[in-house]
Amino acid sequence: MIIICEKWRKEFGVDDIVKNFDFPEKEQVNKYYPQFYHKMDKDGRPVYIERLGSVDIPALRKVTTEERQLQNLVLEYERFLHERLPACSAATGKPVETSCTILDLKGVGIGSFYQVKDYVSKASNIGQNYYPETMGKFYIINTPFMFSTIWGLVKPWLDPVTVAKISIPSSSETKAMLLGQIPAENLPEDLGGTCKCPGGCALADQGPWNDPKYKDLAKSKIAAPTATSTAPEATPAA
Repeated sequence: MIIICEKWRKEFGVDDIVKNFDFPEKEQVNKYYPQFYHKMDKDGRPVYIERLGSVDIPALRKVTTEERQLQNLVLEYERFLHERLPACSAATGKPVETSCTILDLKGVGIGSFYQVKDYVSKASNIGQNYYPETMGKFYIINTPFMFSTIWGLVKPWLDPVTVAKISIPSSSETKAMLLGQIPAENLPEDLGGTCKCPGGCALADQGPWNDPKYKDLAKSKIAAPTATSTAPEATPAA
């Protein structure tokens, strides 16, 4: 597995991406495919939020390419491993090695799903094969009435261990379930919390990874987690 991973990293150019990749279209991309990290859950995990129901592929392709999206995905995985997890570990005083993911399907239909299925499949492949086993919590919320059909298409892309960690609350259960795991002040208001970041939570990138005292610890790897090849599992793309 290590040899396969190293081969992929070389072929994909991961080290070069980490050193040189820039994604100036991030704000525009966020309008058409919101994906972001935002603070921590009650166990110190970085919270990752993806709004699949807000995806607009035709508009997205006017501002970026699938290749650049995947490169940015890998960059975010590397930052997750080398910046976010160590900073969360430093902030909580204990090793933090997993993420808490919220996949919001509000607005998803069969048509919109088919727009993104190829990209989601590629992103899932990268996450599961090269950045595996760091899912702590995974919530799929605001599921549409045809969700069973979509789930039947997505589920085969996911490892059984991943599937076992997924919670799918009903609309009446969602707020209580999320607040049971994430402090209200860390959860965006539209998801049932009280956080209202200036300019919106999606672009705020708030968390200990942007707190200077924890960033310094992360850079020095004083608080580095024990895992050596981890990142948040996908569906998500980061």
